[in-house]
Amino acid sequence: MKVLIVFAHQEAQSFNAALLARSVVELTALGHTVRISDLYAMRFNPVATAEDFGERRFPDRLQYDREQKYNLQQDSLSGDIAAEIEKLLWCDLLILQFPLWWFSVPAIMKGWIDRVFVNGAVYGAGRRYDTGGLAGRRAMVVTSTAAHPGMCAPDGLVGALDVVLWPIQNGMLAYAGCKVLPPFVSYSVNFVDEATRHRYLDDYAERLRQLETTEPLFFHPLADFGEDWRLKPGIAARTIGQGKPIG
Repeated sequence: MKVLIVFAHQEAQSFNAALLARSVVELTALGHTVRISDLYAMRFNPVATAEDFGERRFPDRLQYDREQKYNLQQDSLSGDIAAEIEKLLWCDLLILQFPLWWFSVPAIMKGWIDRVFVNGAVYGAGRRYDTGGLAGRRAMVVTSTAAHPGMCAPDGLVGALDVVLWPIQNGMLAYAGCKVLPPFVSYSVNFVDEATRHRYLDDYAERLRQLETTEPLFFHPLADFGEDWRLKPGIAARTIGQGKPIG
């Protein structure tokens, strides 16, 4: 299996860096091919601007998504975007690894998604969810938080983790066509002892050994929705995004 890990953490001695290193060792030992986009180390530019395009279809007013599609067709996207698209379309499994900041990904990873999930390749013109441009691929969120596990329970201070991750797992990965595997989350990483951090590393290694047999999360397919873009009568909501009770 071909695995792309998009990694967002500034510190080479962080727990996240240790998690990344362990994943590369484990995946390689399992016979997978691994490529890494280490966004901070690459100094990846997260800002989406007109400079991303070598040509302009609409020179008078920037319409970013339409220019994405046009420049993809003209092979005139900026070099850094083109290089990341090549990796993205190469992989069978996409892993987004990041510390959870303000209930989301760090800005540099959001910028990677904004610039690399391009119209015409990943989404657009009938490409969404089960017909998305990344259909046939799997994806997984690997994240860490300072929050205690109880905080991320349905009745916890932060709220249910599947609610927190919904915009990422549904709005980015599933929307693009990926089958999304359950996330791997390391809790209270700022506060736990060294033994617990080592257990997290071992638990993650075990998750990676089970990649090919892990059941993806459920997201409603397009066929479940009517012409009004709402669930058809008789289709019960099975996700928190469509109204399934939490907990």
